[in-house]
Amino acid sequence: MNANSIEFTPLLPLPVMIAAAVAVLAILALCLVTRARGGWWRVAVGAGLLFVLLRPTLVSEMREPQKDIVVVAVDESPSTEVAGRKAEIDAAVQRLRRQLSAYSEKLDVREVRIRHESIADAGDGTRIYNQLSEAFGDIPRRRAAGAIVLTDGQVHDLPKRLDAVPIKAPVHVLLAGKPDMLDRRLVVVNAPAYGIVGNTVSVTLRVEDAGRATGDPARLVVRRDGETLVERNVVVGRDTVVSAVIEHGGSTVMEFSVDKGPEELTIENNRAVLSINGVRDRLRVLLVSGEPHPGERTWRNLLKSDPSVDLVHFTILRPPEKQDGTPINELSLISFPTRELFEVKLDEFDLVIFDRYRRRGVLPPVYLQNIVDFVRDGGALLEAVGPSFAGPFSIYRTPLGQLLPAEPTGQTISKPFRPQVTDIGRRHPVTANLPGSGSGGDDAPTWGRWLRQIDVSLTRGSVLMSGAGAKPLLVLDRYHKGRVAQFNSDHIWLWARGFEGGGPQAELLRRLAHWLMKEPDLEENDLRMSFDGDRLKIVRRSVDKPETADIELTGPGGDVRRLTLQDDGDGRGSAVLDVRRSGLYTARDGERTALAAVGALNPKEFADLRSTEALLRPLVEKTGGGMMWLDAAPSPAKLSPAKSSPIDIRRIQPGRTASGNRWIGLWRNEDYIVTGVDRTSLLPPLLALLLLCGLVAMAWKREAD
Repeated sequence: MNANSIEFTPLLPLPVMIAAAVAVLAILALCLVTRARGGWWRVAVGAGLLFVLLRPTLVSEMREPQKDIVVVAVDESPSTEVAGRKAEIDAAVQRLRRQLSAYSEKLDVREVRIRHESIADAGDGTRIYNQLSEAFGDIPRRRAAGAIVLTDGQVHDLPKRLDAVPIKAPVHVLLAGKPDMLDRRLVVVNAPAYGIVGNTVSVTLRVEDAGRATGDPARLVVRRDGETLVERNVVVGRDTVVSAVIEHGGSTVMEFSVDKGPEELTIENNRAVLSINGVRDRLRVLLVSGEPHPGERTWRNLLKSDPSVDLVHFTILRPPEKQDGTPINELSLISFPTRELFEVKLDEFDLVIFDRYRRRGVLPPVYLQNIVDFVRDGGALLEAVGPSFAGPFSIYRTPLGQLLPAEPTGQTISKPFRPQVTDIGRRHPVTANLPGSGSGGDDAPTWGRWLRQIDVSLTRGSVLMSGAGAKPLLVLDRYHKGRVAQFNSDHIWLWARGFEGGGPQAELLRRLAHWLMKEPDLEENDLRMSFDGDRLKIVRRSVDKPETADIELTGPGGDVRRLTLQDDGDGRGSAVLDVRRSGLYTARDGERTALAAVGALNPKEFADLRSTEALLRPLVEKTGGGMMWLDAAPSPAKLSPAKSSPIDIRRIQPGRTASGNRWIGLWRNEDYIVTGVDRTSLLPPLLALLLLCGLVAMAWKREAD
């Protein structure tokens, strides 16, 4: 396309040209006043000279038309997936594509998908305004035809004030759904992020019926780790406090659901899931040393160095049978509080450790039976035996014998040996991957040797480490609700002293103590799920089964899929998958069940799932666009089966009304770029000279007449 125009490029500065024009006008006025002969020709000579000095040029531009650009923003957030809105939006997008294709020669279409790139984005809601602003950021202002937004109206990033909108074109909003929908939702008003194990936590909930009056009853169901905890009626519109006890460390998954309301839009927001992290408050450990020995300090230093452990330690220095005539004023002022420790306050401890203890008449059998009951009810016992364990005063010959998983044979092995991790030990979290343990097979451990071991006969439990002659060295067992560990040597202190290079005594004893106190990370047979970003990781640990087992994973919507775990070695199998939906995920392996709460606590996306025009109305009015419902037919309550007509698209001049009855307008800017310019002088020099000479001659001739 070519366009012609005339340009003037004066040979003299503009002030000079203006002065010359004034002079010509003065000559004209003088001629008119004096009626001089040839005056008009003199004026013509001056005007001709001015015209030549202006140097007129014919400019011919070669223009390339530029297409206008329209942005079509399609809302694909989770809120559009309810009540058939997604299908309605998809059908509208297809119609728009067909309509806009009729203007393909002069209109470019850019589609923008409004979706959540990660589950964490759902917590911030639907961000239409920001993505529209980014889309218009690289569109020249003279090419912007407008924007068409297909959404349910739920937008959460619109500024409170729209003084300076970066979108300089009409924004049209086409709404999916109906304007008179009703919905019920469950809101978590307040919830703790963690709780102390054994203590009660409180969660504040509120049931809201959008579009209906409050005060009606609703049925609330509360579940903890998949087990129903509470079922009761609550009042809609009022805060309800639900209390639950944190029974274990790690994640406790709380599920809340409320029954479906009348004329319910969706039950998607009738549920809420919380993950409350259970932490232990100062684990209390009772350490009883039967006699002073080099390993006693190893136990004490380890437990005192852990800030989460509250240690009570007693060493029996003076048994009842010792009568040496020591004056009373030189004896210890604190007697061994047997009754307070083993009868009154025993249940306050999480772990009891007997270090080289033997029968000496200090603890009556009734107190030892209390320890048996303590373990049966969920406590823990660790027995680190010494040479006395093989003798007639062995602690095995007390009520504690029914707890211990290995029986002494009466023999003490006094020769150097290097502790070995057994096959089960390599799969058990207490001893798996211990530094210096070797990689299994023919690889021998690199840690130092021990010099003594008590020979025992295994009666039950799992042997994690073996010693001289492959005899059981470390045995773990479960006793009813409690746990028991038996160390059949008192020479672990050699590692602490660096004998022959030492060993990982601190790590081993730390893991052992925490396994006894039921730390979730050290469960040997466990199925767990963790969530990081958009990735859900399933980890299964087992000491006696292959880890390539199938896992049944149930998503928030009830969809079920089967996953095959990848064997990671050392009793661990795992699977990692991407997830796009927040909510409760449940994994089952046939024996165990793991729950994981994925997503934000109160995502804005599900705060209100009703279609609305109120949120985007200010943006539409600010840009001069239009807003209309995709389905403009009356609601069923009005008893009309009529369907709405499709929305028409028109091209309009900028500044005109951009919407009307079932039509929207897109600007026709007619922008272009110049690809070439051809300049032609209207007065070539020779022609200008002849013209001026002719005018001068005519003026002289007229004056001569």
